[in-house]
Amino acid sequence: MDDTLKNNNIPAENIQSNGSGNGSIQQTTHVKGMYENWFLDYASYVILERAVPALMDGLKPVQRRILHAMKQMDDGRFNKVANIIGHTMQYHPHGDAAIGDAIVNMGQKDLMIETQGNWGDIRTGDQAAAPRYIEARLSKFALEVAFNAKTTEWQLSYDGRKKEPVHLPIKFPLVLAHGTEGIAVGLATKIMPHNFIELCDASIAVLQKKPINILPDFSTGGLADFSNYRQGQKGSRIRLRVKIDIVDKKTLIIRNVPYFVTTSGLIDSIIKANDNGKIKIKRVTDNTARDVEIVIDLPNGVSPQVTIDALYAFTDCEISIAPNTCVIVDEKPQFMTVDDILRRSTDNTVRLLKWELELRLAELSEKLFFASLEKIFIENRIYRHIEECETWEAILQTIDQGLEPFKKQLLREITEEDIIRLTEIKIKRISRYDSFKADELMRNLQEEIDQVQYNLQHLTDFAIRYFKRLKEQFGKGRERRTEIRSFDTIESSQVAVANEKLYINRKEGFIGYGMKKDEFVQECSDIDDIIVFLRDGKFLVTRISSKAFVGKNIIYAAVWTKNDERMIYNMMYVDGDSGKTYAKRFAVTSITRDKTYDLTKGNKNSRVLYFTANPNSESEVVTVYLNPASRARKKVFDFDFGSLDIKGRGSMGNTVTKYAVKKITQKEIGRATLGGLELWFDDTTGRLNTEGRGQQLGTFDGDQLILSIYKDGSYMLTDYDLNNRYDTTKLVLIEKFDGSRIVSAVYYDGQKKNFFVKRFQIETLTLNKPFKFITDTKDSALIVATTDDQPWIEVEYLKGRAKEKHTERLDLTQRVDVKGWKARGNRLSPYRVTYAGLIDNHSDSTGSEQNRSPDENKQSEPDEPAPEKSNSTRQSHLFNDPKKS
Repeated sequence: MDDTLKNNNIPAENIQSNGSGNGSIQQTTHVKGMYENWFLDYASYVILERAVPALMDGLKPVQRRILHAMKQMDDGRFNKVANIIGHTMQYHPHGDAAIGDAIVNMGQKDLMIETQGNWGDIRTGDQAAAPRYIEARLSKFALEVAFNAKTTEWQLSYDGRKKEPVHLPIKFPLVLAHGTEGIAVGLATKIMPHNFIELCDASIAVLQKKPINILPDFSTGGLADFSNYRQGQKGSRIRLRVKIDIVDKKTLIIRNVPYFVTTSGLIDSIIKANDNGKIKIKRVTDNTARDVEIVIDLPNGVSPQVTIDALYAFTDCEISIAPNTCVIVDEKPQFMTVDDILRRSTDNTVRLLKWELELRLAELSEKLFFASLEKIFIENRIYRHIEECETWEAILQTIDQGLEPFKKQLLREITEEDIIRLTEIKIKRISRYDSFKADELMRNLQEEIDQVQYNLQHLTDFAIRYFKRLKEQFGKGRERRTEIRSFDTIESSQVAVANEKLYINRKEGFIGYGMKKDEFVQECSDIDDIIVFLRDGKFLVTRISSKAFVGKNIIYAAVWTKNDERMIYNMMYVDGDSGKTYAKRFAVTSITRDKTYDLTKGNKNSRVLYFTANPNSESEVVTVYLNPASRARKKVFDFDFGSLDIKGRGSMGNTVTKYAVKKITQKEIGRATLGGLELWFDDTTGRLNTEGRGQQLGTFDGDQLILSIYKDGSYMLTDYDLNNRYDTTKLVLIEKFDGSRIVSAVYYDGQKKNFFVKRFQIETLTLNKPFKFITDTKDSALIVATTDDQPWIEVEYLKGRAKEKHTERLDLTQRVDVKGWKARGNRLSPYRVTYAGLIDNHSDSTGSEQNRSPDENKQSEPDEPAPEKSNSTRQSHLFNDPKKS
């Protein structure tokens, strides 16, 4: 027994008896070890064989087997997807449903697979028809870039009956064009799809050693903010938004869906937001057919601009995607940037192109060698020397001796196989041999060899031409669909619909939206923060709820806005220790929610005597009444809060009096201490801001307004609410409204088929309503709009039968009088106008001849729009041909 244990290395404690008394040995294996090994094997299998694509060809194993199976079946005709599934299962026992889903996914990307039948719609979420009803074949692009048996590394299939590729020799960054998503064990990958044309251009840039910057492009279109894309690295983020058009003040239309979102899912999110009170809509209708069209009807009194912001904030109209670029490199998962993937893929393409050129060179050289050998054999009639040979060896030796004088002329040494090929030439071919045609064939072969050798010597240029050819041959219809934008951050609390009412019980110290029998404070939303000030000089900010205790003796409660520097609180309080009365002014811009802060000196029995909240930093004058029993000589006096500086909430404040105060009353409200609100317009986001981004509009205070003029010939007045949104794609002019200024405009009248000029003063003061000041007919379009005091324009027109181009500068103040905004105006010129643009004060500026680009100096064709010229802050012009605009 001891020898047995020793030889088998089995511990004695692991020996068990089988009950028969013969002492049979059984070995114990611990479950822990089994789990560690099996789990690691499973994790590696899922990563390498299922979830993550390979860098070499950009494909997951199932996708690679699908394309290989389709290549084996390819005869130029469509095949049933069910048939493709069956052929794919010859290489690996994937489930038929998994293979079918993978084929549909690739087919919907419309790059490698050409489809026929109902393949579903990623926008609506409609599923493809059953595999037996739909058909597919390899696309011309796939046949061009993905297959070459001579440059493919092969391996046996799972059962050893078939050969399958280790990687397909794909000469294109397919993983970036397709995009992919996969969840493995312990890691995941999410690579965004990119634009085909831009990938070709970027690959060319890599070969030319130029900087690259590729950004995703989604087949669903829409708007995308890539400011935090960071080349697709882990931790990066993309924000996607739908396009929302304002049809009128009661109707919005959504024109697309974000990537990964369906129309039904988007509508469900809108309905849910409406049910939760985040937005207010009347009805949502899905009119999607060939194009996405989701119509949202708004109730009366709801701003379409605010609703758009709320849709972005509370629904799937805006989503965020977190890319995570991971690929298999040398049988290991590796996290990379998309730029690195593109460079590696481009290098791999160059390697494959070189390999194919070398193979082609070898084939051509072999053809040229045998053509030369055949010519020598036939023209020198070496075949006649073998007539008297009696053995096969003698025949081969005789031919070899006959070729001896010509061996130095050949590309390589003659082998026995070459001589055997010569003996296989038929007599019919020898009798009809044409030396001239043979020379022409060898000449063509040599030319092709020279070209291949040239391409090998200039491999980079050859690769650049290859990508240019791909772009030209397959790039049509693959233009970018996703617009690159920079989004502003929408604060949810600023656009949330006021779906609740804030109530307060001052004495007991409760606030909330469920206390309907108590004092009403204001409208609010269920995600607002509420700021509460107490009589003892303490305050806190808390999230609104149905009912919450915040402290007894509430003196003020309202919705709190973070970072609002213009909301200034004026306060007087008496110190419980010294009895002195202090005054202070402060703002509350940031806090820790539900933390109590003390605004007094912190002494016991301190209390607030006077408190006001001023949304625009207004100062005020109050009258202070002292206790009649005090020793003060002047028992009634005025105090101006405007004399105090605005400080932090923790400041002690200035001493008002050391005597006891009986009461304090407000005497008058002063001006805004911080002055007017300085505003800028960001033409990237179409929003107003106070951070200095974009065009400066000026300082706003009180009831001042903003004037905006649009390409359709309408103007609109709005207030200066920071939530306002302006469509920059249609905007011509935006500025601070001055009712005394005159608007000068040049427009094309679609009814009269001519250009008109008019000058008018804004007479309507209705806010948020567009007023059209040009003719409301088809093809009518605004060309020039300005509020300059001395507007000058440059006009180009064609005169006479020869249509000679003439240029003239016009002072619009002398061209037309100021009339009503509905007037048609005067005709701009009796001739065929080809261009109209503003110039600054009749001086040579961007609109002058010497400052034009070469293209702008070319004469415009009669039916083509003249090129745009730059405009200043208060001027703009459009293409002069409204049909092209």
